[in-house]
Amino acid sequence: MADEDRTPWQGWRRKGEDAGLPAAKGAGSRRSFGATWWGRAWLEALEQRARLDPGRLSRGRSYARRGSVLELTVSPGEVEAMVQGSRVTPYQVTVRIRAFSRDEWDAVLDVVSAQIGRVAALLDGELPPEVVEDVQAAGLDLLPGAGEVLTNCSCPDFAVPCKHSAAVCYLVADALDDDPFALLLLRGRRKDELLAALRSRRTGTTTAPDAPRTPAPAGIPAIAAFSRRDVGVGVVPVPAPPRPLGAPGVPAAVKVLDPPRSSGVDVRDLVALATDAARRAWELASGDVNQALTFEQDLARRAAASLGTPELADLAHRAGISSRQLTTWATAWRQAGPGGLAVTVDDPHDVDPEALAEALEVLPHATTEANRVTTAKIQLRLGRDNLWYRFDKSFNDWTLTHPPAASPQDLLQA
Repeated sequence: MADEDRTPWQGWRRKGEDAGLPAAKGAGSRRSFGATWWGRAWLEALEQRARLDPGRLSRGRSYARRGSVLELTVSPGEVEAMVQGSRVTPYQVTVRIRAFSRDEWDAVLDVVSAQIGRVAALLDGELPPEVVEDVQAAGLDLLPGAGEVLTNCSCPDFAVPCKHSAAVCYLVADALDDDPFALLLLRGRRKDELLAALRSRRTGTTTAPDAPRTPAPAGIPAIAAFSRRDVGVGVVPVPAPPRPLGAPGVPAAVKVLDPPRSSGVDVRDLVALATDAARRAWELASGDVNQALTFEQDLARRAAASLGTPELADLAHRAGISSRQLTTWATAWRQAGPGGLAVTVDDPHDVDPEALAEALEVLPHATTEANRVTTAKIQLRLGRDNLWYRFDKSFNDWTLTHPPAASPQDLLQA
C-alpha cells in the first residue's frame, strides 16, 4: 500500500514507552470517547448497530482508556494498530470495514454533487453530518452496520473481537475527532480523490473512457425477474416460502406402520425417535435453532427433556454411559445449551491470565488451573466462547448451576 494512502494517528503512548500491562488507574483511566459529532456517531454505530459482543467492547473500552493502543493507522478499508497486552511484545491488530466499490462511490458522488452547499463545505475541508443522509440516499451507509466490522489480532484470545481489537475500535473515534475524512478513507476513498471527483462533476468533466470500472454483475436477481411484467400476466409475485406448522407433531406413518418383528426395533422407541426428529425439524424450520448437533450434544439435548424421569436412565444405558454422567450433561444443556455442555466435558485449557484475574477479584482465596478458578464449593470456568460458567460441588461432582455471564461477579450475585 502506498504511503500516500495511509493516514497515521498517534495515541498518547508510543512503542517502548511504559510497555507492559497498562495501569488500572491514572491519567485517562476514566476518559470518554467521541468529542465530535463524527466520533460519537462512530461509537453509536459500533455499540448499537455493528452487533459486536457488548462484553468484549466493555473490556476493550477499558484497554483504550488505559493507553494500551500504542499507535493506529487508518488506510483504505482497514485500521492497523499495535496494542500492548500482558506480554512484552505488543499485539498486531487489524480492523477491516467494507470499502465501497467504484460504482457505489459514483452513486454517492452523484447525490452529494447535487447539493451545492454540501460540495462547498467539502471543498472547504469540512465534512458535514448531512453527508450520512446523502450516502443513505444512494442506498448505502457510511457508518458500519451489522457484520461490517471485522477484526483480527495476533493475541491467543479466540474471541471476536478480542479486547485488543475492541480497544482499537474505540480509538477510531479519536481518529475521527481529529479528521472525520478518515471515515471516508475507511470506505475506500481518500480525501483528495473525493474532492477531485466532486470538482470534475461541478465542472462537467468525466472520467477517462479507458479508466478501469467494476464490471456489472452477470445475470439478474430473482426479485427483479419475478417483478417483470409479461403480456397478459402482469407482475409475477415472488413465491412465499411455506410456513411451518404451529407446533410439532408425531409423524402419522409411524403411528400406523409397526416395524417388522425381525428388526428388533421397539415401536415405542421408534415413535419416540420420530417424534423427536419431527420436533427438531420443526425448530429448524421455525428458526429456533440454526446448527447441526454432535452426538454428545444431541444426547444431552434429549436427556435434558428427560431429567427426573426413568427415561433418562434408559437413554444412558442405550448410549453406553452412566446415568450420573448423562444427568450432568443434561443439566449443563438445560442451563446453557452447547456452550454449557462444552465447558462441562472439555479438558482444562489455557487462557489469558488477565481473564482469570477478574474471577480472582471476586474469589480472592481461590486456586486456579488453566481456565478454572476453584474454591471449596464453587468453581468458575471460562469457556471457549469467552463467557463465565458457574459450577457448584455436590456429592463430589461439579454441576453447572447457572446460565453463563460475561462477568464472574454476575454469577456470584445470581
